[in-house]
Amino acid sequence: MDYLKSAVPSQLIAERGANLVVINPGSAHVRIGLAQQQAPFNIPHCIARFMKGGNQEPRKNVQDQMLNSQITPAQHLEREKAYDIIASLLKIPFLDEEVANNSFPRKTVRVDGYNPHSSRKDSAFSWTNVMEMNLNSSVAIETSENNGVMNDSFDQPEGVDRKELNSSEYKFREFICSEEALKISPTEPYCLCRPIRRGHFNVSQQYSLQQVLEDLYSIWDWILIEKLHIPPCERNMYSAILVVPETFDNREIKEMLSIILRDLRFSSAVVHQEGLAAAFGNGLSTACVVNMGAQVTSVICIEDGVALPTTGMTLPFGGEDISRCLLWNQRHHQTWASICTDPLVKPIDLLMLNKLKESYCQIRVSFSLFYLRTRLLEGELDAVAVVHSYEDGMPAGSHRTRLTALNVPPMGLFYPLLLVPDEHPPPPRSWFHDYEDMLEDTWHMEFPRRSDLSDGLFLGVNGGLPMWENYPVFPTRLKKEDNLGLAEAITSSILSTGRIDLQRKLFCSIQLIGGVALTSGLIAAVEERVLHAIPSNEAIDTVEVLQSRTDPTFVSWKGGAILGILDFGRDAWIHREDWIRNGIHIGSGRKYKDSFFLQAQAMCFINS
Repeated sequence: MDYLKSAVPSQLIAERGANLVVINPGSAHVRIGLAQQQAPFNIPHCIARFMKGGNQEPRKNVQDQMLNSQITPAQHLEREKAYDIIASLLKIPFLDEEVANNSFPRKTVRVDGYNPHSSRKDSAFSWTNVMEMNLNSSVAIETSENNGVMNDSFDQPEGVDRKELNSSEYKFREFICSEEALKISPTEPYCLCRPIRRGHFNVSQQYSLQQVLEDLYSIWDWILIEKLHIPPCERNMYSAILVVPETFDNREIKEMLSIILRDLRFSSAVVHQEGLAAAFGNGLSTACVVNMGAQVTSVICIEDGVALPTTGMTLPFGGEDISRCLLWNQRHHQTWASICTDPLVKPIDLLMLNKLKESYCQIRVSFSLFYLRTRLLEGELDAVAVVHSYEDGMPAGSHRTRLTALNVPPMGLFYPLLLVPDEHPPPPRSWFHDYEDMLEDTWHMEFPRRSDLSDGLFLGVNGGLPMWENYPVFPTRLKKEDNLGLAEAITSSILSTGRIDLQRKLFCSIQLIGGVALTSGLIAAVEERVLHAIPSNEAIDTVEVLQSRTDPTFVSWKGGAILGILDFGRDAWIHREDWIRNGIHIGSGRKYKDSFFLQAQAMCFINS
């Protein structure tokens, strides 16, 4: 404790951060890096696997079993109503109104598209080269001997079609990770798999739990080798910090811990909650953390370094839904080029839409001298942009077009019926097999005593480490709200604390994290909409969103790195040998509850 108070942060990072790997898995991306790094690697959380016989038989290019990939008539009507509500707020024409007959004056505000996170906003993607050199061929061996190295990839000669290459010299890559996996031509014999969707394992009758776990292992192992340069033989010298989103269930966290300790072979691991880590990342002890990711938005309140589980809420929409809404919006206004764009079938199209959203979509606000609050700017936001068409195996085609009503899609955060998220069937009950239910609190279970465990290691109903004996137990599953907007979710979460002093503090300490938090104008819009959503009988008249001290995309990862470096709770760490030998018996007293609680020394250090 005295050392932590006296040590310089840079000293702690240098001493402890070199052997700590922080893993923050999300639905669309996984953030992995050494704790001593300034920022992690942000890798698309997907893998494309070579399908044998894929050229001779029907196959699926994307392993996403969507229950409803097409918008129903009822959803279409709801989306149009939501658009008209937003149009009324923005003072822009309704969907069924002609400009000439519109009662509202049509105002156009040009968007220059400047975004520091997207410097090449109009550049096209190239198809991924799916071939690699066959190391067993005589040509490959001869080339390797001449160069003195063994390379398992190659640059395809210009002007030479892949089909013309000698099949004995080159072969299909077994699997492809990262953004490359999203840019594989649909004509290639590969199937894209996303092991996590909408904040949970993407388990279905066609995508088994075993395959999900194998894909997670392959992606993380590839990142450790290719990006962090940590081979399996050296991982016993490293520990892992797993920063988990609030959406994950106990069973899913346990499976990820098994991947880290058993398969990736880290020496030890600890679990921390994403919202709590985000507060640490920004040096806060009390905050309402709003995590807006690509597919899920979650809200949870933190008080004095303790997450309040009863305030947790999850909303089934995120940045990808805004991107798809951008496409729907342009097609409805007939401003989209005459090209085939299908983000649900062609992942490269979703990449393009995400880039357009990040570059052009924003919420502009103006300050009125007559009102002591912000107002949404009146008028449409237009821009001229270059969109691309990606036909099977053909080079990208460029199309210059005008994008209109760019301020409408991000407003879907407050009116989610505009977004119409794609739906997936729930996991089949058979995937639980003989394991405990994901929704059960497994530390309540009575485990049979093992003869090889001493009294100190045996965990019964009241077993476990002394540090947890007086802690209350809360369910880890958040309340899911399908049609609740962002402002209402934040308001409901904070008001559920029931204490006016804490509520006032939380309403002035809202923290936006995740990629969507980078949307220009979102902070002012959240402040305005949340203030509007607070019931009139509540004695609260101030709402403030705090500016993030670091990139909102990485703040949870950074907070996890800080927690790991401080090493505030040694008893919370799970060692590889204990996990493998005793499994859930030794882990049940440690693995999840610590994600809701922090010891005082860490918070003391952060605030000092």
